[in-house]
Amino acid sequence: MLDLPAANYSLSPYTGFSREHWEAAADGLLAHAWKWASPQGGRLDLPGRSSVSGVRSDGLEGYARTFLAAACRVAGANGDDPHQWLPRYAEGLAAGTKSPGADDAESWPVIQDVDVFGQPMVESACIALSLRLTRPWLWDQLSPQVQDQAEAWLRGSLTSVPAPSNWYLFPYTVAGFLESVGRGDSLTARVREHALTLLDSWYAGEGWYTDGNGGGIDYYNGWALHLYPVLDELLASREQGVPLNRTGTYPQRLSAHLDSYGRFFAANGASVHFGRSMTYRFAAGAAIGLGGVTGATPLSPGASRRILSGNLKYFLDRGSLDENGLLSLGWHGEHAASCQPYSGPGSPYWASKAFVCLLAPADDPLWTDQEDPAPAEQSDHVQALPDVGLLVQSTQEDGIVRLHNHGTDGFHAERAEADIARNALYNRWSYSTHTGPTAERNIADNEFTLRWRGRAGSRVRPHRLGAWASGGRGWAASWHTPVFETGLRVFPGLRVTSVCLVSGIYELRIHRVEGAPAESAAESTGWAVPRGRSKDPVTGLLVALAGWEHTDEVVAPAGTAYASSATVTRLRRLSGADGLYVSIAALTGGDHEADVSQAIEDLRVSEDAVTFRWRGDTADSTVRFRPFSVDLQEAPHPPEVII
Repeated sequence: MLDLPAANYSLSPYTGFSREHWEAAADGLLAHAWKWASPQGGRLDLPGRSSVSGVRSDGLEGYARTFLAAACRVAGANGDDPHQWLPRYAEGLAAGTKSPGADDAESWPVIQDVDVFGQPMVESACIALSLRLTRPWLWDQLSPQVQDQAEAWLRGSLTSVPAPSNWYLFPYTVAGFLESVGRGDSLTARVREHALTLLDSWYAGEGWYTDGNGGGIDYYNGWALHLYPVLDELLASREQGVPLNRTGTYPQRLSAHLDSYGRFFAANGASVHFGRSMTYRFAAGAAIGLGGVTGATPLSPGASRRILSGNLKYFLDRGSLDENGLLSLGWHGEHAASCQPYSGPGSPYWASKAFVCLLAPADDPLWTDQEDPAPAEQSDHVQALPDVGLLVQSTQEDGIVRLHNHGTDGFHAERAEADIARNALYNRWSYSTHTGPTAERNIADNEFTLRWRGRAGSRVRPHRLGAWASGGRGWAASWHTPVFETGLRVFPGLRVTSVCLVSGIYELRIHRVEGAPAESAAESTGWAVPRGRSKDPVTGLLVALAGWEHTDEVVAPAGTAYASSATVTRLRRLSGADGLYVSIAALTGGDHEADVSQAIEDLRVSEDAVTFRWRGDTADSTVRFRPFSVDLQEAPHPPEVII
């Protein structure tokens, strides 16, 4: 669907992709999208279902998000614009801002508060950033009248109320652009200061932010919370003719983020399917690219390009483009469960943020160094993030990455707990680069659920108990009070403490239930394994070791982002939920088979402790619950890890 150059495996032995492939991908995506432009280019009215914001907002979204791809493409080539993208966007800017809110084919919606009509605020950041990137070749060539009307429209972002999340970085970015072109004032300064104050308050540690007060932890870290402030500093330094200060707060946080985030990508290029807005696809590479451009990264240039190109190639090879050459609403192809109500036909072009890598010039090591293997290809590895309650587990033989979640659930301080119960995007215990999550009204994968009188009690607001990793072993733990779907939401004294211990492909899953209501039941599920043929076949395992009474296989007929249908192993205890539950799970690909006998031995379960030995160890590992503690043995021969 895209006209890409021949593969260059001498430079890029893993992907065959070079800078020329990235430029061609940007040009191809833009060419297909512009076939759906309004007569003067003010909106790109792409075909497909409308978002909740309506078709006019969707048309603006198509313009704004593709503009960012064009801006990175042209700015990265120092103004060379062989396809004349910038004149099109200049004409569209003039048409869209001439009469904002008018009922015509070109005019953009007026930016308003998030609870009135806020989506245009999101797009204002893409437009402002694109104008800043291309200033010499676009903004500086506009008439004063068009500049004034563009500023007037953009300023709606500064005076409207954002969503209580990464949205505060949208007016921050608009204000940064206005200041860069000599149109700043006390309002732009105040907006920028307020946004950074909020951002600092959301910093959780280890390079990770929450998305707002008490918000979820997800990919908005990379494609928003790190991207906007670091890119702002990069552009400001270039405008001043000085190097970026890599020791500054935000570049340092980006580097810390990439130390773990670089491990979220599988050997086949896939990123872990976790959190909302997954239809943005290869936008997951934005932070990797920004790290490569700025040098604020622990990854080598060759490893950075390997991850970036692998992620782009993964989606191009798996049907992300529809019959019109447009990015569809979905993951591989169309997939409704990967989208949210705010998603419209232009939404997937947030993927344009990955093209920030083109801001590194052609002679930069990001493009000239030979590809290095990605972290997931180098060795079995476990990385713990205790500040955010995540555990990253990858295995070299099959290249799969698994993310064990004991720290986030998408909860926001302004929302009720019941609103997010059974949220597939955040509440599952484990996510991976090759599976799930299953769709709504299907059986949930990787979940521990209490059932009482026909209602499900799920995890909301996990309380982190710790995470640790060393020598290819690791664990993460948390406790929560289950929240039921309807009726009486919570039971005083009800508590579930959960621990995941990992080694190789294996996960020992332990749950301890206290204070459950009478006649309650317990249920646990494993990985959602695709049924039938798959380009990336995997096998899953979930075996009961203690506490469980029944095992069965349940079909998820609506499938996952990876398969049209899936099966999930389910463990159940039908009555008397209080007690200890132990199981072992595994997810593997290729010819690697999972076998419980190859994982642990000498399992002992008492009322308040679980003791076992990973196969090959000479000492026990123990999980205790009163008080809580984990004594986990390191691997006998820790693998060498090179990034």
